[in-house]
Amino acid sequence: MNPMFVIRWETDADVGAIRDVTLSAFETLAISNHTEQFIVEALRAASALTVSLVAEVDGQVVGHIAFSPVTMSDGTRNWYGLGPVSVLPAYQRQGIGKALIREGLSQLKDINAQGCCLVGHPDYYRQFGFMNVPGLGVEGVPPEVFFALSFDGHMPQGTVAFHEAFRADGRQDGAGDALQRA
Repeated sequence: MNPMFVIRWETDADVGAIRDVTLSAFETLAISNHTEQFIVEALRAASALTVSLVAEVDGQVVGHIAFSPVTMSDGTRNWYGLGPVSVLPAYQRQGIGKALIREGLSQLKDINAQGCCLVGHPDYYRQFGFMNVPGLGVEGVPPEVFFALSFDGHMPQGTVAFHEAFRADGRQDGAGDALQRA
């Protein structure tokens, strides 16, 4: 099965579906702390979803991707973090996640972003041009699961800090750290 899908910007009407897709996508993933839906909600609440796209099949949201600002310890500006990216299990391995990533990166370039980084699976993100960068990483995250992609040829050095929403875990006190799952 190779469904026809549409990639578009999220709307207010998509919020519940995005939560459901995110929950389902990470439900059985062993390396997940299962906080991804809280991260997306916290990014949205903080107006930090710079790019938030959904994939739709026959009017149903089946995928979502989020991009939010990151800060670099060396002062490099205009970089963004990718994640989470979610696709309903029944629609995985059909090109939807790849299409979301490609369109999201294109949208970042359209707003003159300088680059993008993420914490993710070592064998997956290289196909999009992401690479492990010596001297650039996230505190507490193994270097082999941190990736960066420069759009302008300049690669920052130092420590990357993802938006504070990445610590969201659904509890009222906001304790927890989703980046520690890697």
